[in-house]
Amino acid sequence: MILHCVFIRFRQEVTASEKEAIYAGIAALKGIIDGIVDVKAGPNVSPEGLDSGYGDGFAVTFENAAARDAYLDHPDHKAVGEKIVAAAAGGMSGLLVFDMKV
Repeated sequence: MILHCVFIRFRQEVTASEKEAIYAGIAALKGIIDGIVDVKAGPNVSPEGLDSGYGDGFAVTFENAAARDAYLDHPDHKAVGEKIVAAAAGGMSGLLVFDMKV
């Protein structure tokens, strides 16, 4: 399996309801794109203070790398991705993406 982690520095003016709408859009992809096992999203709750400003994030678990790759190319993922980039501080520079085998 592949764990696809995305950490976001949202622009300050992005509201909680806008964040929830983005997370709902990501979660909805599970019913659209084959190979998605699980989706989790929310704010950072770590007490360590090591988030480097990435206050929110989500993780998508895929059956395998092929499922992840299909997700990356899927038009519905690209539409949600555009909303994420628009809401992130500095656009793409407000994102950190990290994938690992689990």
